[in-house]
Amino acid sequence: MAEALELTVGERTVRVSNPDKVYFPRRGFTKADVVRYYLAVGDGVLRALKDRPTTLERYPDGVEGESFFQKRAPKNLPDWIPTGRITFPSGRYADEICPTEPAAVLWAANLGCLTFHPWPVRRHDTEHPDELRIDLDPQPGTGYGDAVRAALTLREVLDELGLTGWPKTSGGRGLHVFVPIAADWTFTQVRRSAIAVARELERRDPERITTSWWKEERGAKLFVDYNQTARDRTIAGAYSVRPFPHAPVSAPLRWEELTSAVPEDFDLATMPARFAEAGDPYADMDTHAFRLDAALELAARDEREHGLGDLPYPPEHPKMKGEPKRVQPSRAKK
Repeated sequence: MAEALELTVGERTVRVSNPDKVYFPRRGFTKADVVRYYLAVGDGVLRALKDRPTTLERYPDGVEGESFFQKRAPKNLPDWIPTGRITFPSGRYADEICPTEPAAVLWAANLGCLTFHPWPVRRHDTEHPDELRIDLDPQPGTGYGDAVRAALTLREVLDELGLTGWPKTSGGRGLHVFVPIAADWTFTQVRRSAIAVARELERRDPERITTSWWKEERGAKLFVDYNQTARDRTIAGAYSVRPFPHAPVSAPLRWEELTSAVPEDFDLATMPARFAEAGDPYADMDTHAFRLDAALELAARDEREHGLGDLPYPPEHPKMKGEPKRVQPSRAKK
């Protein structure tokens, strides 16, 4: 292995051990390539993570080696990287890293972190999300084109609710749309808003879009994963490297790019040039804080007029008041 590499990032010097370790064998990308990538998009990735408790998805031996999610801050965390205390649905808690400068991202990348999973809260208030996140997840028989079609409809729904979203590729076949919101609502209320938005999408295109939590009921449709807004569920942050052989990244997009861009356009090699030339499509996102009043009223109307209440939570989540039976429909019938 080559000698350690030292990179200057602002006022910090970040040491990169084993810089020649291959992380993406198919493309030949090394640990140093990953770290330099995060240096190149530093302002963008920091905007996505700043002051947010962040789970690290680590691949210390590259994408073909073992991996794990690290929720608690590593024991060797430098004193200049702050933490935020988050509480899990079980009631247990953890202190997660909260990057406040690009050097923190590079420090984590040296530990083999490829994907950063920020919570939708800031460390000074971890009970009230400041982002509504919509996950458009293609199911078997569907693809990225279906996610694009759903996203364009979603844009119309959001606009009618007084909301504006910022889209990005997931790094796989799907799309994420993030809406900055005022931190005035609980996780439960934000999830209720996501369900209302998802149901409205389903109403407008029932042949192609579904809110069915159970896979056996989804069919070949685009699933709007409302449970990504449940407590302890996170979505890959903007600019995060995804652990697939071709080294894709989760790429922020402008709405006008949506119909022409494809996920394969954005990877470890291409994103730095795009970032340098076109800048960050999310640069002004934090200057906005929309309200969920209209979305919550839509949820109330769905319940009042159509009898549509809550939907199932993820399996590891405690049973919630008003939640329907958490059992597969085929088993329930038996």
